[in-house]
Amino acid sequence: MRALFLRDLRLQLLASGGGLVGIVFFLAVVATIPFGVGPDLALLRRIGPAILWIGALLATLLTLDRLFQADRDDGTLDLYLAGPLALPLVVLAKAAALWCAACLPLVVASPLLGLLLSVEPRALGATALTLLVGTPAIVLIGAVGAAVAAALPRGGVLVSVLVLPLALPVLIFGVAATFGAVNDAAPFRAPFLILAALTLVYGLLGTFAAAAALRLSTD
Repeated sequence: MRALFLRDLRLQLLASGGGLVGIVFFLAVVATIPFGVGPDLALLRRIGPAILWIGALLATLLTLDRLFQADRDDGTLDLYLAGPLALPLVVLAKAAALWCAACLPLVVASPLLGLLLSVEPRALGATALTLLVGTPAIVLIGAVGAAVAAALPRGGVLVSVLVLPLALPVLIFGVAATFGAVNDAAPFRAPFLILAALTLVYGLLGTFAAAAALRLSTD
């Protein structure tokens, strides 16, 4: 499992600039929304964490289609199915490698991009923390969609369509936790713990669901 993780991490970093494409898209979203909202700094400061979360969600969706497609095209998926490592563990290793290559740079870049929205330091820290906890859930949900779309010749759009509705609870509780960190009237702990629970639940259910979808796609 460790060898598979390191192999996939190396491939993800070498393919399409690694996490650079995601960061550029993240920057594009963060830089574009203020033009539509207007020059109201107070409004941008208030909705800045939500903008960062939406940008991170969309940037993550861009990377999900290549999770299993290349392995299916070159026959590596058949080796996973016949290999000694359980298929849910294969899914978990590949999802962890994708998160490290594509999502971890977004978490690191989020405080810097938040400065463009005049987000206060406390909110920047809360946003980075919630992204660190919540983005693995998005990747694990995406693993299911990528496994379903792996058998299709052009399933990239299908992955986004499948994943986005399931990722909305992660987005809602991530933004709620960030809002609670900077507003005394709103709680932080409850939505943050729910966000962590979603990651754990998707980590269990997502790996088995993706493994089942991969088996069905090869039948």
